[in-house]
Amino acid sequence: MLAHWTVLDDLLLQDVPQKLRINICNVIISVSGASFKGCIFYTLFYVLKGWVVFMPRKQKHRLPSGSVRLQAYDYTDENGKKHYKSFTAPTLAEAKAMRSEWQLERKRGQKKKDNCDLTVQEAVRRYIDAKDGALSPGTIRGYESLYNVRFCGQFGKLHLDELDDEGVQIWISDLSRHLSPKTVSNTYGLFLPAIKMFQKHVFFDVTLPAKERPELYCPSDSDVKTFIQLIASDPELERAVLLAAFGPLRRGEICALTDKDIRGNIVIVNKSRVRDKNGQWLIKKTPKTYASNRHVEFPTQVIERLSGIKGYLVPTNPDAIAKRFKRALSRSELPEFRFHDFRHYSASIMHAIGVPDQYIIQRGGWQTDNMMKAVYRDAISEEAQKQTIVINQHFALISSGGQIPCDIPCDISTEKRVP
Repeated sequence: MLAHWTVLDDLLLQDVPQKLRINICNVIISVSGASFKGCIFYTLFYVLKGWVVFMPRKQKHRLPSGSVRLQAYDYTDENGKKHYKSFTAPTLAEAKAMRSEWQLERKRGQKKKDNCDLTVQEAVRRYIDAKDGALSPGTIRGYESLYNVRFCGQFGKLHLDELDDEGVQIWISDLSRHLSPKTVSNTYGLFLPAIKMFQKHVFFDVTLPAKERPELYCPSDSDVKTFIQLIASDPELERAVLLAAFGPLRRGEICALTDKDIRGNIVIVNKSRVRDKNGQWLIKKTPKTYASNRHVEFPTQVIERLSGIKGYLVPTNPDAIAKRFKRALSRSELPEFRFHDFRHYSASIMHAIGVPDQYIIQRGGWQTDNMMKAVYRDAISEEAQKQTIVINQHFALISSGGQIPCDIPCDISTEKRVP
């Protein structure tokens, strides 16, 4: 066998074309009848001789010039033929980067085109659906009410690319003719973020109606005392008033409290009873804001009224509390005010007796002092009258040339009050 291969080897050493050498080698190996190992041996032998030359395999996407070309689907024409976009670069990584960038820009352009086809009504609908679950059930219910009433007209049928400053301002002005500034502001507060969800950089130069300062009456100490005595025969309403006036707790927080939320004189506020978009009452596991999670220490006299109760301390819903309060107030000679004004009373009286703002904010569960300063620091009539008398007496003394009372600290040299 070895001699046989040696003779063939000598013959093949002659000037034989390369392709013919390869074919001869393949024939010899296939018909030699040698074992698998023998075939491998002689194949390696002829490779070393240089007769069998393995050509490098052509790399995928590689051009004869050495560059790399990739393709991406672009579109299909009217004849059903698919068209592709080509990307050529020196390396595969660069070609892939070019293709990815083109696909991303193409997707953005298509999305922008699709968004412009949306109407205002469709954009608001999709915004509400996207926020459902992230926002409180009460907020979603308010959005649903605005959507059903304020975006069903001609303005709601406009496409997003048709919106401009003039059209939006006319819409706001039309709403302002028959709605309160607060309702108009709430409607625009839903409209603008809904549009921005689909057109990020949109801006409308419009003017909203000026806010109206509500004429609200803030109950005084004597009002609260009188009302508590009036409702002594209604323990549930009495407990609600005590929690609202001396907490101060919101109606939803009051209706969510159970006996397990009382630890000594501490009431733990960590949930709220709210109504979902379908009008059903449910317990929300978090209160209105993050700052609303708080521990409020009440006087012993209030805690005694809450003791001995199992389950919910006020087993009803916030709307029922408001109605029962209104009926009880109508039987009294007290001025007209709302149940929520007990929170106004609490914040205002704490401020009047000198409690620092940060403690008022913490006890009331406000996120910042902006809301408290703008709404809840109302002037209580009795306290305002006392302070007005003090102010006028002081100014009258100064205007008449009298001396400043010795109980007011002053800088004698400059005749200015010490801060």
